[in-house]
Amino acid sequence: MLDRRSRTSGGPKLFRRLKERGSKAPPPPSAGPDEETVRIARKDFRKRRVAGRWRRLRPLVLGLVVVALVAGSAWAVLLSSLVTARAVEVTGTQTLADARVERAASVPLGTPLARVDLGAIRARVEAIASVRRVEVSRSWPHTVHIAVTERTPIAVIDRGDGLQGLDSEGVLFGSYGTRPRGLPLVRTEPDTAAEALVESARVVGALPQRIAARVATLEVASVDKIQLVLTNGRRVVWGSAEDSTHKAEVLAVLLKRPGQQLDVSVPGRPTTR
Repeated sequence: MLDRRSRTSGGPKLFRRLKERGSKAPPPPSAGPDEETVRIARKDFRKRRVAGRWRRLRPLVLGLVVVALVAGSAWAVLLSSLVTARAVEVTGTQTLADARVERAASVPLGTPLARVDLGAIRARVEAIASVRRVEVSRSWPHTVHIAVTERTPIAVIDRGDGLQGLDSEGVLFGSYGTRPRGLPLVRTEPDTAAEALVESARVVGALPQRIAARVATLEVASVDKIQLVLTNGRRVVWGSAEDSTHKAEVLAVLLKRPGQQLDVSVPGRPTTR
């Protein structure tokens, strides 16, 4: 009985205690991130997505830009009138008139500069006998530059049709009314082989200046029959152009000896008489 009363009388108290405890509600569950955090996260996500797309598209875009630049440059240089040949500049001429070089060059003015055939221009200018070498280049944006190296005469030659210059390569060029001072005169027949002219040029080119100044004429019959006639009338049998440097050294010694005919055709056995 005692136990029953105790349980009965304690019941209301126990109920009140539980009720009092239950009045303190547990904290509500978390409502998740606030709106500012969500906004920042979305913005960051969009940035990453755009960056990813750009990484994928960047090679394609750069490729298209390069192609466009190359195509535009090619059009401007090869097809447009922006960089056409409009002028010709000639340098290096001494006796030649620039106008003659320009006429021979026949540069196609109005043509895009990149399409001008420099090799053809060079060949046309080199066809001028007194031109030894030509360099043709483009001077952007509108000029073709022609640098000329003229032939230099080392003698003049008379083949029965007037005086012409003879350069160190044996090439004939130009014309002269009278023999220029300081240049020996080469005498030969009109049918003399071109090789003989080359040999005579080699002989003149091998002479020291002090001896060349004393040479009046060279008589050229063939490649191995060349003679020098000095200004004082003495005659030098030279032979061919072979070993001309040695022959010139021997001649310098023989000139100090008497005799009207000096023979250095065999420089190891010179003779005078």
